[in-house]
Amino acid sequence: MKNKILFVVCLLFGLMFINAGLNKFFNYMPVPKDMPENLLKVMGAFMTIGWLMPLVGVAEVIGGLLFIFPKTRALGALVILPVMVGVLLTNILQAPSGLPIAGILFLVNIWVIIENRQKYLPMVS
Repeated sequence: MKNKILFVVCLLFGLMFINAGLNKFFNYMPVPKDMPENLLKVMGAFMTIGWLMPLVGVAEVIGGLLFIFPKTRALGALVILPVMVGVLLTNILQAPSGLPIAGILFLVNIWVIIENRQKYLPMVS
């Protein structure tokens, strides 16, 4: 049962990041009208760095794809972790209204990392 729940959660997590990454290339999701002014400034600053958003988008798509499949989930969790930390910090500092979703996604990522900790041990020993 635990494996089925983990698969469904990881599938949803991966699809969310694939969607977010593809949106950075195709801009098919509209910007919310009630976005805080300071967050708009931060996003505008990110957009002035021409390579930053495509890089994050590629990391999100690759990490999301890796996260879905059990065999590559441990690698996907590591690929997504820096992006997830950025999402969490942005929501803490700029837009606290998105913090519950960012917190849940961060906890899912940490859960997968903890579940796969034995795969990371050769890197640190």
